[in-house]
Amino acid sequence: MSTFRKFTHRLFIISNIVAVTLFLLACANAFLHPGRWWFISLLGLIFPLLFLIVLGFFTFGLFFPSCRRWSLVSLAALIIGWPNIHCFWAFHPGKSFQSEKPPRTLRILTWNTRSFDEYITKKRGASGHRPKMMDFIREQDADVVCLQEFYNSRNPKDQDANLIYIRDQLHYPYYYFSHDYVRHEALSEAGVIIFSRYPITDSLIIHYPIDGLKTTESLIAADLRVGNDTVRIFTTHLQSVLFRTKDFHDIEIIKKVDDSILQASRSIAKKLSYAFRRRGDQAEQVRAQLDKSPHPAIICGDFNDVPNSYTYFTIRDGWQDAFIAKGFGIGRTYVHISPTLRIDYILADPRLPVIQCRKFSLPYSDHNPVMADIQLP
Repeated sequence: MSTFRKFTHRLFIISNIVAVTLFLLACANAFLHPGRWWFISLLGLIFPLLFLIVLGFFTFGLFFPSCRRWSLVSLAALIIGWPNIHCFWAFHPGKSFQSEKPPRTLRILTWNTRSFDEYITKKRGASGHRPKMMDFIREQDADVVCLQEFYNSRNPKDQDANLIYIRDQLHYPYYYFSHDYVRHEALSEAGVIIFSRYPITDSLIIHYPIDGLKTTESLIAADLRVGNDTVRIFTTHLQSVLFRTKDFHDIEIIKKVDDSILQASRSIAKKLSYAFRRRGDQAEQVRAQLDKSPHPAIICGDFNDVPNSYTYFTIRDGWQDAFIAKGFGIGRTYVHISPTLRIDYILADPRLPVIQCRKFSLPYSDHNPVMADIQLP
């Protein structure tokens, strides 16, 4: 029995140290550029699991006197990792989103619409989700709507003439569109777009460097004149991981520990490392533009990265995360792969207090929309 106790005690110590080390490396991911440390960025993807393991070691150690001293190591790691824990989980339960917009606030909605899901549903022989998605946008009655993977037909008679429909039918007379990709002999286009019910007095666009893969959309900004105030709204869609149907199959192989797990893991890791590097550079470009803004600003969009990532910490850099400020829980916005993926954000300048925030769960796109009310200066 004594030998068994010694073995379990040593096993606890070694396992605890390994878990704490991996957890702290995952936390360090927030400050290490993935261009040089992409393998640590991989740990960031399993941060929730590492957090639960370290928390479990801390709790377990409290009940056994021989392990209590080592549980303090887990506690120290949790304290050090608090900034990462705090941006992963929002601690505001019981606060329901009020449909009536508070006075002197700007209501902003962001959503990656996946081209209004027209192609996906039609391939499966079903009718498109576009009408339901348009109805949802109408019902929210936001002042500003920022859409990523926005698809538009330049033929005004086409049912996919989404820009004209939102402008005229949903009553957003002002807009700024990136026109990132023009297809089918210039009859259709895609990119990120800002719709506004307030006049746009100025705008800018930053194109990210392209290496031949059309997998990202520009950073755009629009200055809105709201009464006597001017607020700059940014939106963007950062580098995608480029997952295709085969990649999701590979993920299932990894989960099931299939015989081909090594090949599947290599394929996934290669795409992840590429995306990590690109997003790290893009995040620095975004941060530079936020710092240059002459007006209080808000940025929203699809960052394609988790809250404890270099991308998130670089762009946020002291700004308010609307969901963390007023939401509760994880706030998952991407509906595939894992229930812990929050990759769509609304971040506000410290001069613009967040009043309330809500993440919706809808079956229309592979992303869930996020909406927030932001106090004007």
